[in-house]
Amino acid sequence: MNAGPLAGVRVVELGGLGPGPFCGMLLADLGAEVIRVDRPGEAGQATRHPVIHRGRTSIAVDLKHPEGADAVRKLIAGADAVIEGFRPGAVERLGIGPDVCLAANPALVYGRMTGWGQDGPLAQEPGHDINYIALAGALHAIGPADGDPVPPVNLVGDFGGGGMLLALGLVSALLHARTSGEGQVVDAAMTDGTGLLLAMTYGFLAQGAWEDRPGVNLLDGGAPFYAVYRCADGGHVAVGAIEPQFYAALLDVLGLRDDERFARQRERAAWPAMKSALTALFATRTRDEWARAFDGKGACVTPVLSLTEAAAHPHNAARGSHRRGPHGGQEPAPAPRFSATPAGDPAPAPVIGAHTGDVLTAVAGLTHDDIDRLREKGIVG
Repeated sequence: MNAGPLAGVRVVELGGLGPGPFCGMLLADLGAEVIRVDRPGEAGQATRHPVIHRGRTSIAVDLKHPEGADAVRKLIAGADAVIEGFRPGAVERLGIGPDVCLAANPALVYGRMTGWGQDGPLAQEPGHDINYIALAGALHAIGPADGDPVPPVNLVGDFGGGGMLLALGLVSALLHARTSGEGQVVDAAMTDGTGLLLAMTYGFLAQGAWEDRPGVNLLDGGAPFYAVYRCADGGHVAVGAIEPQFYAALLDVLGLRDDERFARQRERAAWPAMKSALTALFATRTRDEWARAFDGKGACVTPVLSLTEAAAHPHNAARGSHRRGPHGGQEPAPAPRFSATPAGDPAPAPVIGAHTGDVLTAVAGLTHDDIDRLREKGIVG
């Protein structure tokens, strides 16, 4: 059995991209048995996503063939949860939708990951992270006051507002199912999740403490004491000196404690002059020189690290925040950490279809003859 707080939970993940697999990774990292259903045409190949596909078993089944769908229905009948990320109605057309699966397994939690949700005018429209966060209001809020919105990689929609939201929804519904025996459908939409991530921002907006435009507010780079500055070598430092004691420490290190321009921290009219002065000052030293100057000073100033640098930083290294993956590169370690049920070391992402026979016999109840017949038809890989 896997190690972690979700040990003993079995999840069937219907193969997809991005947020659905990320949800599967999170659950597998925490001990769940996650069985990923891939396409038989890809059987025997290494996955293109070795990090977010880690910790799984993989079976290769043609869901579009009735016999393939039947095999997966039997698999789901022995599962605690399902993850699917197709457009609304797609799994119903395949015969493996929530109504059918819940009829056979009433305690099942059926997790559905989409961009727009299961209903609404845009439910059938295609899209990607950038589209979902655009309509949710987040993209508009990210970027300089005099520039264009900046896509925050695909962290906000796909992963924060998508896969992580679905993981929370699944675990919540699993708790309910364990106590009541009642399964349900979890409708996780990236637009909904992105809106949820904006909860504090909407609160500020309602209080009149936030202008509905980017680059002029406390937490969007508008405040000179919460911003990113370019250094002499082209690197950057991140300044987050919001509270008075951190702001005072910032001014002390910079030699600006007696500068009248910085006497009124929260006066917005003073921000442009303050930011101009800080921009010029930070440009006089390299990033690492500033990092050494602020080290231990309690000013909330840190270097902006690259992905490679972040994995090697002494703090992250001391906590084991990253691990060397079997693919040879660095990858994030499982999180969060549990005192009583610590997670184990994630298994490498499997070769696609590597566990087809074992899983379909042990979990779905198929015989070896059944599997051989399905292989001859190309229904499983």
